[in-house]
Amino acid sequence: MDTPEVTDPSLLDNLRRIELDVTEGEDALRAKVEAAASIWGRIDVLVNNAGQGLVGLSEEGGSTLFRRTFDVNVFGLVDMTTVTLPYLRASKGCVVNIGSRSAWKTEIVGVGPYSASKAAVHALSETLAVELAPFGVRVMLVAPGAFRTEGIHAKPFYEDRPLAEYDETRKATAKRFASISGTQRGDPAKAMEVLVDIIRQEGVAKDKPWPRHLILGEDAINDVRAKSTSIIKELEEWEVIGKAVSF
Repeated sequence: MDTPEVTDPSLLDNLRRIELDVTEGEDALRAKVEAAASIWGRIDVLVNNAGQGLVGLSEEGGSTLFRRTFDVNVFGLVDMTTVTLPYLRASKGCVVNIGSRSAWKTEIVGVGPYSASKAAVHALSETLAVELAPFGVRVMLVAPGAFRTEGIHAKPFYEDRPLAEYDETRKATAKRFASISGTQRGDPAKAMEVLVDIIRQEGVAKDKPWPRHLILGEDAINDVRAKSTSIIKELEEWEVIGKAVSF
C-alpha cells in the first residue's frame, strides 16, 4: 500500500497504519485493535467507514447478495465496534458510523441489499447511542448522499442468476448505475473536514451540540425530508385505524 501524498512531511510522524479486513472476525480484529492501541496508548475515535455498494435486483440476488453486503456493511461494523469499545469507554471517545441516504431513499431499483444494510447500520447506531451514553461514549450516524468516493461504483451490477422476467429492468438499471461515477455532486474532502470539526468540536461545529444524525449533501437532505414528510402524511391518513387495534 503506497503512502498517500502529504504536503507537510512532518505530519507522517503522527501517522501509523495497520491493514485489516473487517470480515476477518472478532479475534483477528481484536488483535489488530490491540496493536493500534499500543502505539499511542489509547483510542479516541472509531470511524466505521468500510463498506461495499453491491447493486442488483432483490429476487435475482437473493440471500447470496444480501449476505455478501451485510458481511461487510453490518457484521464487519459490529465486530469492529465490539473490539474497539473497551478502549473508547476508557477514553470516553466516540463512534462514527457511516450510513447512507439510501436508508432513506429506498425506492430505487437495484439498491435493495445496500439500502437494507445501511438501514441496519442506522438502527444499530441509534441503539448504541443510548447504550453507550452512560460511559460518556458518543455515537454519530453519518448519512451521506452521492459523493465522488473512489470505487463506490466499481462493482458490476449483479447478473449471476438472471431471470428472463427482469431482462429489460436489469439492462436499464445496470446502465444507469454505470453512468453515475464521476457525476456525484458531493466532495468527500469537504465532508471529512466537517466530520473532523465535529469530532474535535471546533471550526463549523464550535459551540454546536453533538449530532446523533449528520446528513451530508443536498440530495441526502432533500431525500430525508421527503421520506419524513411522506411517512407523516401516511401516518395521519391511517392514524384512526392504527389506534383502533387496542384491547
